[in-house]
Amino acid sequence: MYDDVITQILDESLPVRSVTRRPRPTDPWFDADCRASKRLTRRLERASSAASRRAADAVGSSTQASMSASAAAARKLWLDQRRTYRQLRHRKSTEFWSPKLSSASGPRDMWSIVDRLLGRGHRACDGVSADELAAFFADKVKLIQSSTSDSPPPVFRPASSDTSFAVFQPLSTDDVAAAIARLPDKSSTVDPMPVAVLKNVADLLTPFLTHVFNRSLATGNVPACFKDSFVTPRLKKSGLDEASPSSYRPISNLTVISKLFERLVARQFVAYLEDNNLLPTTQSGYRRGHSTETATIRVLSDLLDAVDRGDTAILVLLDLSAAFDTVDHEILLKRLRVTFGVNSVALSWFRSYLAGRKQRVRCGGKCSSIIDLACGVPQGSVLGPILFIIYTADLAALVQEHDLSLHQYADDSQIYGSSRPEATSTLSSDITQCIDTISSWMRSNRLQLNAGKTEVMWCSSQRRISQLPSSPLVVAGAYVQPVRVVRDLGVFIDNDLGAATHVRRTVSRCFAALRQLRHLRRYVDDDCFRQLVVAFVHSKLDFGNFILVRLPAYLQRQLQAVLNAAARLVFRLRRYDHITDALAILHWLKLPQRVDYKVAVTAFRALHGLAPPYLDQLVRVADLPECRRLRSSSSHQLRVPAYRLETAGGRSFPVAASVLWNSLPPDIQSSDSLCTFRQLLKTHLFHQSFPDVVL
Repeated sequence: MYDDVITQILDESLPVRSVTRRPRPTDPWFDADCRASKRLTRRLERASSAASRRAADAVGSSTQASMSASAAAARKLWLDQRRTYRQLRHRKSTEFWSPKLSSASGPRDMWSIVDRLLGRGHRACDGVSADELAAFFADKVKLIQSSTSDSPPPVFRPASSDTSFAVFQPLSTDDVAAAIARLPDKSSTVDPMPVAVLKNVADLLTPFLTHVFNRSLATGNVPACFKDSFVTPRLKKSGLDEASPSSYRPISNLTVISKLFERLVARQFVAYLEDNNLLPTTQSGYRRGHSTETATIRVLSDLLDAVDRGDTAILVLLDLSAAFDTVDHEILLKRLRVTFGVNSVALSWFRSYLAGRKQRVRCGGKCSSIIDLACGVPQGSVLGPILFIIYTADLAALVQEHDLSLHQYADDSQIYGSSRPEATSTLSSDITQCIDTISSWMRSNRLQLNAGKTEVMWCSSQRRISQLPSSPLVVAGAYVQPVRVVRDLGVFIDNDLGAATHVRRTVSRCFAALRQLRHLRRYVDDDCFRQLVVAFVHSKLDFGNFILVRLPAYLQRQLQAVLNAAARLVFRLRRYDHITDALAILHWLKLPQRVDYKVAVTAFRALHGLAPPYLDQLVRVADLPECRRLRSSSSHQLRVPAYRLETAGGRSFPVAASVLWNSLPPDIQSSDSLCTFRQLLKTHLFHQSFPDVVL
């Protein structure tokens, strides 16, 4: 009884809590010389402490004086050795870090080096074997295939009579040589040689590779060695059970030669699709000029416009289970032929490309047995994502039939719409019917919605948040409860379409990166460390910052604090030192100007055909029939759409971009190239950030 009482008191006073401990390996530069110097330092420290104790215990003035002199000499030896040890550590670390970080070819390479050297990055899957993972990945695909086996056959939309892709054009040695030169410097374990070696002997191998590639395109057969891949399992996110196979996602690694061949094929095939307008306009995945940011800009602008009209909007983020791995080959080939006009030798080549693929899972230095792939497109390939976009191209028409909007990025789909606040029940019913139609279409095409990862969010102005519906939606037979915040393609969106959550998450991630970089500050020079800060902090701060347009001042201060802390770390300033001069020396724009820079560059791209068509539609030059009599009709001014609320319509991309563009000087507006526009814009915004600084 007393034991229970004591245990209860202890639990209340000292509650049990979970602590995540990340094992940190020994610094890679800490070699035998450092260990020997450290042991000597510790030995002299112990000797100095012992001498001090003997001096304190000595009896008699002469003995005490002798012991004190001995203790002082021992302490001096220890301090000198400690200074030598610290200098050795600094020299060793500097000699190790500086060459490696300065040799990085870009932010991605630099991030990989820092992760590897600090013991961070991808962790090996020690809690599960390669065979267990291979069996799990295969069984997951089989389960989805069996669950959709009783679905009706899919319906194919016929292609127009004037579209046909029958043969590939022969490749020249110049085409292959240029593609080799553009290869990223990364290799797979199945490659016979590193990419750097391949580039060095490109002049010898180019004629042979050109012959092999042209032979494959002419006969419609893909070499079997191009279809083998290793699968590297990666933990989906930290904190998951590392002993569970479901915590990992498969990443396919193909040979560099096969990916080189796919790049050359994809160039011709994508050119055919774009010339005939066959790609879905609202699909932003794996397309030049398209990105997660452009997709989110369009979705967020439409939602802001709806809320500005006084409507209530809804956003549904759909997720698929093992989408790339469950693509049915026969359905894909028929869709290529019927909907996209691929026939003859070109269709035979795609059939050969999909057939006979094999993979092995590599984990913990061991490989699983070979697995034959009867379906799916390889995620680590170049053509795989393009084929998946083609496979799901009919979804846009299905959503339009329900008077809703769809935007996709690869297998991530955003469905949204709006209605008057009193008609939200009708909108909810329309969304449910639309999702049911999509679910039926996916089952017919052997795909499966993942209701567990599907999110639903109702949106309105801050004043009407309490009036939003709270009843769940039915998605693929499961009830999905509405949420207040969603993460859409890396950008956090609140149900009032504000940026509070995005700011909080961004600030947290940026300061976490700064804490990591602080360990490297004394080991690298100023220029190298500045590059690290730009790569690891600015990239997070600037991603999705279009959502920060007309941000409240208290949120701006939080993000500006990140820039200030980064500048202090670069120049080794104290916490309360003046920071404006440091920011000006670094040429780092302040936060409002960084947001303006992103919006203005996106507007320039949209005006000059460098942005996706769905953004081109949002900006209009003021030279329109109804305003030809105005002075702005012959200038570079943009037409500002009418809006009602500064916190809604005033933050949408058409309004924010037009207002900002019209405030730019004419010489910037009339720039003839994107490079020139960026330079002039950066100078203009720099003067706004630091009006007292003379360049």
